[in-house]
Amino acid sequence: MPQKVLRRVNENPAFGLQAVLAASQSESPAAIASPPEDAEKVKETCDSFTLASFTMDDAWELGHLLYARLLPFSSEKPTLISISLANGGQVVFQCAVGSGVMPDNETWVQRKRNSALRWGCSTWFMHCKFEGQEDKFREKYGLSQEQAAGYAIHGGAVPIRVQGVEGVVAVVVVSGLKQHEDHGVIVETMSKNWQ
Repeated sequence: MPQKVLRRVNENPAFGLQAVLAASQSESPAAIASPPEDAEKVKETCDSFTLASFTMDDAWELGHLLYARLLPFSSEKPTLISISLANGGQVVFQCAVGSGVMPDNETWVQRKRNSALRWGCSTWFMHCKFEGQEDKFREKYGLSQEQAAGYAIHGGAVPIRVQGVEGVVAVVVVSGLKQHEDHGVIVETMSKNWQ
């Protein structure tokens, strides 16, 4: 079943920054919707997004919209947002939201990105598919402990596809929340701002 092709709702180049300014006035965070836990339902509804295009401007806007959504959580749950291109892994947007992001978050970002690129699906889908059992995941793909350490099957990396382009073109990663929230905030932000 082909995915619906989405376009950015607001083409105003300052929309993401305006959202950040509005979020800085917010006192309490709204809960992040939990994604489904059934692998097939994840595949159907929130595993990846197919866009009409994905430019540097789109990455900038998406990064700022994620920042705005995560800002109210920043004092309790600092996070790292990273958006990279699939071809060569060029990071086109990355920022910490709140004080307290650790170097470990960067490691998680890389491991999640590696999984999304290798298997072409979200890390939440992989988590649900293997019921969070890393041994099952490792055995399925014949990975040694050392090889498996380069991948994560914890929610928070979502592939971006572009209509007419083969494969994944970019990966959006969030690290720092609970894994279902890392995935959920990406899905929520994409769904609200790309239709």
